[in-house]
Amino acid sequence: MEKKYCTAVVLAAGSGKRMGTKVHKQYLLMGGKPVIYYSLRAFQDSEVIDEIILVCGSGEESYCREEIVQRYGISKVSKIIPGGAERYHSVWNGLKEAENGYVYIHDGARPFVDEAMIQRAYECVSEYHACVAGMPSKDTVKLSDADNVVAETPDRSRVWIVQTPQVFESELIKKAYSMLMEQEKAGVTDDAMVAEQMLGTPIRLFCGSYENIKITTPEDLEIAEVFLKRRS
Repeated sequence: MEKKYCTAVVLAAGSGKRMGTKVHKQYLLMGGKPVIYYSLRAFQDSEVIDEIILVCGSGEESYCREEIVQRYGISKVSKIIPGGAERYHSVWNGLKEAENGYVYIHDGARPFVDEAMIQRAYECVSEYHACVAGMPSKDTVKLSDADNVVAETPDRSRVWIVQTPQVFESELIKKAYSMLMEQEKAGVTDDAMVAEQMLGTPIRLFCGSYENIKITTPEDLEIAEVFLKRRS
C-alpha cells in the first residue's frame, strides 16, 4: 500500500503561565537546546513525516525561523505561522495549511516523541482513521462534583492518560475543526475531543510513552532533564 503524505503540525504558541518564567516553556533550555527542538528533530529525522508546520506565538515567527529552524537545520519546516488566542485556534491555523493525507498534531512542549511512536501512530491511523497517543493510568482517578466531593471512581483498567501526537486523516480533522470554528465552542482540551463531539468519530488509543510528558511546571523540566540524560 502506498504511503500517505504526512504533515506534523507542531504547536509552540502557548504562553506557559504555570511555568512561572518570562521565557515561554517551549523555548526554555533543556540539555542546552530549546524544549521545542527535540520534537522538531524527531519529526525531521522521521521516515514517516514529509512536512512540518510550526505554529508559534504571534510575533515570534522570525525568532522561530532564525533561532530554532535555521540554527538547528530543521529543513522539513515548510511554514511558520502565528497561533491564535486558544489552543484550538492555533491548531486550526495549522490545519488550514496541511496537505491531504495524515496530520500529526503535537504539542511542542512534549520533547520525547520518537520514531517508534511516530511509526505506531501511522500504523494506527492507517487502520482506524483517527488515533491518539496515551498510556494506561498508573493511578486511581476520581471524578468530582462542583464541591470537590468524589462523584465517581472509574475502573482504572479503562483509564488512559492522553498525550500527543494525535493523528487523523486530514479531511476528517479539517471538517471537525471547521465545524468547531463555526460554533466557537469553548472548553475543547484536545483534538480527539473535536472529532468526537463534532463528527462522532471513534478514536483509537495507541501507546505513547510514560516519558512522553508535557513540560508545564518547573518540576516537569527537572524530570525531563533526567529522561534526557538517560537517553543520551
